[in-house]
Amino acid sequence: MTTTSTHGTDRRPLLSDAEWERLLRIRATDPDAVSRAYAERRRPERLLSERGTLFLVAADHPARGALGTGGDSMAMANRRSLLARLVAALSHPDVDGVLGSPDIVEELLLLGALEGKVVIGSMNRGGLDGASWTMDDRFTGYDAESIRANRLEGGKMLLRIDDRDASTAGTLEGCARAVSELAAAGLMAMVEPLPYHRNDDGSLKLLKTSQALARAITVGSALGTTSAHTWLKMPSCDEPDVVFSATTLPCVVLGGVPGPDPGADLASWGQTLVQPAVRGLVVGRALLYPPDGNVYAAVDAAAQVLRAAHTEDVA
Repeated sequence: MTTTSTHGTDRRPLLSDAEWERLLRIRATDPDAVSRAYAERRRPERLLSERGTLFLVAADHPARGALGTGGDSMAMANRRSLLARLVAALSHPDVDGVLGSPDIVEELLLLGALEGKVVIGSMNRGGLDGASWTMDDRFTGYDAESIRANRLEGGKMLLRIDDRDASTAGTLEGCARAVSELAAAGLMAMVEPLPYHRNDDGSLKLLKTSQALARAITVGSALGTTSAHTWLKMPSCDEPDVVFSATTLPCVVLGGVPGPDPGADLASWGQTLVQPAVRGLVVGRALLYPPDGNVYAAVDAAAQVLRAAHTEDVA
């Protein structure tokens, strides 16, 4: 079981030596344990909570080489620390599950942290953070067949849209194919359509104007041969009533890059969560690496914001 350090004000979650050594031993000596863990996992009774919401912790950033957060460029590189933080977050009763790449999902399975949890597999991680080809988000993780075979609840894909980058077209096509394949299997297709602009220095900037975000939503909504199983993962914004009126599809709010003030992040999520189309939160770094190190408290604060926005919803 994951423990928490109590030295002074240090509230970082920890994996015990026994847990860590067991995980390393299984990885080296019993690779078939992974397939057994997939097959034996107790799946959730339903996708949404009793309030009709979905709260996931995101853990697919390392798969595309995005390791930094909170001023520490290597924060997510320590796998033992990352897994401990994920287990702590997943222990909160309001957290419905995880969004992760295959390696992290499998480690959480081996740690027994995904019983009864929603598991969404991350699919396209080929657009490495900072790479010259970063907009070419090829499908290097889960595919629709492995998501079905491994009894996951769905798959997530990143669709970064830059009108001046031709590689966006290939990512559009790949995402459309994945949406169709997941839908054919009756599985959620979580699409994250984000509008970007490349600055003169080569850096990418997320466009958060209501016009750009609404346009991205309409593009993401139309991917594939059917939208029956499509969900959208979008950032909070200044005019959520404008942005989220662009679709009837269920949406979740992504955490994004954590700001300097966790309270401001919570307030921003809250004003977006009250929109009728918005059903939940998918947050990673902001909750897993809070300034005070207290993962459970950070998760609890986000859970309270989600509860407040959906107090009258029923599943």
